[in-house]
Amino acid sequence: MSEGHVNFLGGSPLNRLSWLRTSSAFLNTLLASTSTRWIAFQYGKPLIASRARENQLAWLTTAEVEHFLGPKPHFGQGPTEGATAAVDAPIIEAARFRGAPIVFLGVNEPQANEYNPAIPPEEFAKTLVGTPFFSVDVSDVSQSELDRLVQTSLAGTDDFTLSFAEPRSAIRGLDDPNAAIFAVARSMIDWNFRNKFCASCGSPVYSVWGGWKLTCTSLLSTSDNTGRNPCPTLKGLHNIAHPRTDAVVIMAVLNEAQDKILLGRNKKFPTRFYSTMAGFIEPGESFEDAVKRELWEEAGIHVRNVKYHSGQPWPFPANLMVGFYAIGDPSEAIRIDLDNELEGSHPNVVRAYLLRFSLFLDAKWYTREEVLAVLQHKEGTNFTRSDFKQMASIDERVNVKASGDPLGGDAAVHGNQTQEAPALVTHHDNEPPFRIPPRTAIAGVLISDWALGKTVVGYKGRM
Repeated sequence: MSEGHVNFLGGSPLNRLSWLRTSSAFLNTLLASTSTRWIAFQYGKPLIASRARENQLAWLTTAEVEHFLGPKPHFGQGPTEGATAAVDAPIIEAARFRGAPIVFLGVNEPQANEYNPAIPPEEFAKTLVGTPFFSVDVSDVSQSELDRLVQTSLAGTDDFTLSFAEPRSAIRGLDDPNAAIFAVARSMIDWNFRNKFCASCGSPVYSVWGGWKLTCTSLLSTSDNTGRNPCPTLKGLHNIAHPRTDAVVIMAVLNEAQDKILLGRNKKFPTRFYSTMAGFIEPGESFEDAVKRELWEEAGIHVRNVKYHSGQPWPFPANLMVGFYAIGDPSEAIRIDLDNELEGSHPNVVRAYLLRFSLFLDAKWYTREEVLAVLQHKEGTNFTRSDFKQMASIDERVNVKASGDPLGGDAAVHGNQTQEAPALVTHHDNEPPFRIPPRTAIAGVLISDWALGKTVVGYKGRM
């Protein structure tokens, strides 16, 4: 059903070579290669090269970032200064205890490299054809050192300026491969940045597996655990947590005839902006269960025949937007007060809850003609800079519920990128009657595919 459709931020060109993340020799050899490229982040903001209205990721060489990487070896460090990790110690495979946090992202191969397990990893790294990619977090680096990085990287590129930019606006205009590399890089940098202590015992953690795993320091032979119970991570695979991905269902609800679609408006959305419903999947739920629960909670409607469309990575910080179509009944009353009923005796508490968790405050059924009129309007799927700043400020204040992001993906900064719509309805006003997400967001894909008759699920009788 979803074959052939790749959403923006998806379709990564990288071979992640995950089975070699444990090899310090492999990673150190790649790191030293002149073909290796780095993306730097400061508090989640990527380093961007800008020129006029053009943005691109500032890909750095190892020589340009090596000052931040700490003492060698960069991978395979021992727990004490100057020590090298033993190659046969599982809890310190490709470990880093010093230097800026770094992550091995993978290799962009022009064609698949043939891996022979009989060849030592470092020898394979030397013969590997392609561009290795790493990310580095320079959040704790002094401003003077960052200024030096920028000045060094700008040599010979006078027409560009380098800066750490707000990530949603920073990826404006990126091509699909670079956007997909950015997505994994930012999610992994954020995960390493947020997780400093063991969730089981509270001890500090350190990086292993090329940045893809965090291990409790209490497991090290150098740790003093006198009077403490053994950390539960002592057993098994010594994991405190795998890199996080939180699934969010994005839901386009159609009527039985599939000529109407349900769209919702959140109070935090920009003016006249409507999108599909959305919500986080909860423990013990299938995707289909989450679709049905969220639509009941947000709009008070029951749906059936839930069908998967496609997924979209969303690295702010670590979501996977999973798109679905479902069938609902327009004659069923839309309700946005269910949480009020649950907290009926405490209206002020309910009001605060609604404001904090971004529940939808309006939902309507729209016809195909109404949506097509928006698609053909030059501003119908445009998300302005002021709109973008409004949403970014919200994200900074609270951990926004998935339904609080009108785009269900990072379309906020990509402007009007819709397919051409049939000229069924023409508006002569300067403004469209309402706005919807562009196709760079999975919500926009679901809406426009339905309106343009390109839904994979088909029409009446086939869904």
